[in-house]
Amino acid sequence: MTEPTRAPHPQEALIPAPPAAPQRMRGGTERMRGGTERTRGSAERARGTAERARGSASRAGAAKGAREAAPDLPVARVVVDTPLPHLDRPFDYLVPTTMDAEAVPGCRVRVRFAGQLADGYLLERLSDSEHEGRLSFLERVISPEPVLTPDIARLARAVADRYAGTMPDVLRLAVPPRHARVEAEARTPARRAASPGVAGGDVSPPAAEPLDETADVGGPPSGPIEGAGPTEQGAGPAEQDGAREDAVPTDQGTGLTGLTGQDAGPTEQDGPREDAVPAASIHGESIHAASIHGETTPGEAAPHEAAGRRAARAYGDAWRAYPAGASFLEALAEGRAPRAVWTALPGTDAAGPSWPLAIAAAARATLDGGRGVVVVVPDGKDVALVTAALGETPHVAITADLGPAERYRRWLKALRGEIGIVVGNRPAAYAPVRRLGLAVVWDDGDDLHAERHAPYPHTREVLGLRAYQAGAGLLVGGYSRTAEATALAETGWAVPLVPDRAAVRARAPRVRPAGGDAELARDHAARAARLPSLAWRALREGLEHGPVLVQVPRRGYLPALACRHCRAPARCSGLPAVRPVPAPGAADPVLAEPVSADPVLTDPVVTGSGSTEPVVTRSGLARSAPAEPRAAGPVCSGPLALRGGHAVPYCRWCGRIAGDWRCPSCGGTGVRAVVVGARRTAEELGRAFPSVAVRTSGRDGVLATVSGAPALVVATPGAEPVPDGGYAAAVLLDGWALLGRPDLRAAEEALRRWMNAAALLRPAGELVVLADAAVPAVQALLRWDPVTFAERELDERAELGFPRRCGWRR
Repeated sequence: MTEPTRAPHPQEALIPAPPAAPQRMRGGTERMRGGTERTRGSAERARGTAERARGSASRAGAAKGAREAAPDLPVARVVVDTPLPHLDRPFDYLVPTTMDAEAVPGCRVRVRFAGQLADGYLLERLSDSEHEGRLSFLERVISPEPVLTPDIARLARAVADRYAGTMPDVLRLAVPPRHARVEAEARTPARRAASPGVAGGDVSPPAAEPLDETADVGGPPSGPIEGAGPTEQGAGPAEQDGAREDAVPTDQGTGLTGLTGQDAGPTEQDGPREDAVPAASIHGESIHAASIHGETTPGEAAPHEAAGRRAARAYGDAWRAYPAGASFLEALAEGRAPRAVWTALPGTDAAGPSWPLAIAAAARATLDGGRGVVVVVPDGKDVALVTAALGETPHVAITADLGPAERYRRWLKALRGEIGIVVGNRPAAYAPVRRLGLAVVWDDGDDLHAERHAPYPHTREVLGLRAYQAGAGLLVGGYSRTAEATALAETGWAVPLVPDRAAVRARAPRVRPAGGDAELARDHAARAARLPSLAWRALREGLEHGPVLVQVPRRGYLPALACRHCRAPARCSGLPAVRPVPAPGAADPVLAEPVSADPVLTDPVVTGSGSTEPVVTRSGLARSAPAEPRAAGPVCSGPLALRGGHAVPYCRWCGRIAGDWRCPSCGGTGVRAVVVGARRTAEELGRAFPSVAVRTSGRDGVLATVSGAPALVVATPGAEPVPDGGYAAAVLLDGWALLGRPDLRAAEEALRRWMNAAALLRPAGELVVLADAAVPAVQALLRWDPVTFAERELDERAELGFPRRCGWRR
């Protein structure tokens, strides 16, 4: 931080004034002096900020206790943690001699900024600053641990530019809070050594490289990425030279481009790799050179070709069903950077789902090539599956349920190079893995991959940027496919990695929609019933062989109510006037009668769908209660819901207990269910199958696994537990609730949730979906063809000018 002053220096005040000169001679002298000063400008700046700092101290009379700048690289470029977007740039500070050894690039520092103390990260040390004024000193080095590596700093800058955010906001997501005790217990004398890379298994952090803020950063082909953005120093900002002329285009390179794509050259910061290898082949076609940093001449022997073949033989079982699977593993083991959009094989057998084993095989192949791996999955349940698949392979799992100390301890292992594989949820995308060779994101359509904090980056975009910057491979996988992943494959930035069609038919479930013509002819009530006879038969037959899954899209008991008589939606009537709550048995000041007990739950009413739903009445209360005074102002009008069979309706928006609700249309006081939640469904199924255990998994508690014993498992989307040996059958209820959402991704999200649940079935298990068979999403589920559905969805968005194809930025 600089402190510009306008007062003359003490030495300048002692210089005698020059004798008076004629006006014309004085002007010529000034012009000559100006030319001389311009000629010497660069030389004066080259003298160094340290001399200016020492000169300033001597001019002040060398006050006792004055700090001096470090003799070597005295300028520290710091990114200050400030929420103001117009200050999103590095600032220059002086490094005092007392902090010279601790102020290493990447460490946490504390500086004085705008008159207050603020935290920041030291990006690099320089010999001089372009600012001509006086620089402030660093106040404190919080920790000498270089927690911000140059790669993560470049990634944070690129993510901030892509999402129109600030670098400090991204760094809050990338670097976990410091835990001093964990840093102290993990530090050893070997790690304090100044010379990194010592043979014999030294795991000390390497010397941090200066962050090149002008390096160009590429990314997925959705739009050009300005990698570094503006870089200004201190209070004297340094002007950017503009965009680089040799910027790498963002739409080049695929990795496995024997199928599609073009070359992608080496990244600017890495330069050509010495271990470049020739292209491998997929179905007789060469893997594109985009996966190789550098080029090889035709016919030249690849130094890592044997390692690639060994990896394909050792780990190829998990990728045997994919025609390009062996080539993908070879590319990873040989040090190349394949980028693929992966459609996983469905089905769950005795070994569990197949996708964790495939990810573990790819991670081992990358690790054999001497590079690191980052695997990001939606939640802790998926982290456990990948961790179990990795087995004894050294790795760490970083999840949200870990405490701050343990999470920081595992993060430091990756930072110091002790671990080469990191598995976790959304924050693991920024894990500081050394020599990143593969980044994996599983189920990129899950909303858990979207960050809830500014600048709201998505894991798929973060890993795409990181893979491009590091020259690493990228694997975007899932049972279904998002429009964004399809766009990566269509533009050639990545290639599709799909299983053989025969393997898909052998492992996919037998899907039967409940709205088919044959089923309607057999059961006339199937169109209106919530559980038609086809679903009941699937439940009964499935329970004879093992557990059965019932997916309910709505959580809770009865999340939506309507009037019993006129079917008008039950809405909150507004905010009541504030009045004292009487004690039990005392007279209510408004009703002038004792407070009654809970409302009486009458016999259930049979709806048009054939299900039983409760009707709530207020016996005597509505007839004797006068109009309750209301507070002035807007009404809430939120939907009313029930938490249980003997509960009082409440507003889902404001939480008000609507015990005195009256229908504004007909004046009725009874309510009936419009939407049935998971807990109510479990209650109904428990009465229908009294001898079968019913287990629920949802918001109140998520089950990770269930046994292979016969049981009814009622779960909301995303909370389906993994069964031992797979589910014998499954029923997907209320398909209209997913397809009818007011969302651009309604059909895409419905297919994703259905496929994730259907993939947990045993091969050729029976799956009943309660939705119209003519809907494109249902047809894609019937054929188990998410690729064609995603391509059609992308074409329809492009026709309407919707994202992603039109290149809009979030």
